[in-house]
Order: sequence, then structure tokens, then C-alpha cells
Amino acid sequence: MKLNRSNYPKNYDRNTKTQIINIAQELFAEFGYLGVSMNDIAKRLNITKTAIYYHFKNKAELYKKVMKGVFARLNLSINQSLKEETRNKKIHKLIKNYLDFGSKEKNVIKVLTLNLMPENKEIIKYIIQLKKKTIDLIQQVVNQSLENENIVKKSKSQVLGSMLTNIMDGLLLEYLFFNKKINTVNLSNQIINILF
Repeated sequence: MKLNRSNYPKNYDRNTKTQIINIAQELFAEFGYLGVSMNDIAKRLNITKTAIYYHFKNKAELYKKVMKGVFARLNLSINQSLKEETRNKKIHKLIKNYLDFGSKEKNVIKVLTLNLMPENKEIIKYIIQLKKKTIDLIQQVVNQSLENENIVKKSKSQVLGSMLTNIMDGLLLEYLFFNKKINTVNLSNQIINILF
């Protein structure tokens, strides 16, 4: 059955699609990809599944849209560190913003743990691409922060960027697992003291 668009207000499509994405993001964050059905999303929005399928061909497409938005906001947060003037401020802002974002956005944490990731290879490949863009952005901040350091070669800078990303991801997972409150300012300072 095809929906007749002419019966809906002009902004219906955009508003409904945004609401679907927002609710799906909340549900995926709470229950993971495998724990949420299109029916769950429809019930929460008090709409039919048909209305969701009007905007998204399947749950995988909706999940990818949600994760694209999550990683776009994470990257925007990381980009703020590039505006800082000194090396220490750039790195500190990078770490703090990453940890702040990760501690609030459960979808980021869930994609870091393989057992909570969807089994759909297309989704996993897509998330890896999104994560790669984030890692490249982190690397850019590290490179800018160290560009005046004569002793740091490019290969060491890449290792440092990778180590930094893995440390931040590991801390986010640990704090989630033990349900501890994260103090991003203190952790940022500790990471900087260890790595830089």
C-alpha cells in the first residue's frame, strides 16, 4: 500500500523522519541494535510501522542514519579542539570532549563493544568507516599539536594518535562496565601526563 503524500502537511515528512531518528537513537542507546525492532520504534512514536518504512527501507538503514548523526556530532566536538592555540589546550580539549561525548552517548560505547554490535556485515563496515573518520580527525589534532616538536616523527605521531584513541575508548568502556561517574578533566590531565 502506497502512502498518499498529498494528504499530509508539507513538513510532515521531515518532522516524522527526524522524530523516528531521535526515538530510534534513544532505543538503540538503551537496548542496542539487536534489542530494538521497528515495531518498538513505532509504538514509542505512536505511529504505524508503515510510516517508518515510508522513510527507511529497513532497520539497518535507520541504524546507519542514527550512527551517522552520532559520529557527526562526535567529530564536531573533536573539531573544537583544533581551535585551541596551544598544544596542551588542543590535546586537553580533544580528550575531554571525546570522553564527555562518549560518556553521554551510549551508542558510541555500544559500537565499541563487539558483542553489542549488529551482526549485519554492512552495518559493521559502515561503523568502521565512521570510526575511521573520527580516528583520522584525532590524528589531525595530534599532528597539529606536535608539529613544532622536532623529536616527534610522523610515524611516532600516528602511533601516539592510535594509542590516545584506544586509551579513551578503553576508559569509556571501563567506566560504563563498572557504572562509575567519569571525571573528564582529571582523566584528560592524567592521559596528557602519560602520553605527552
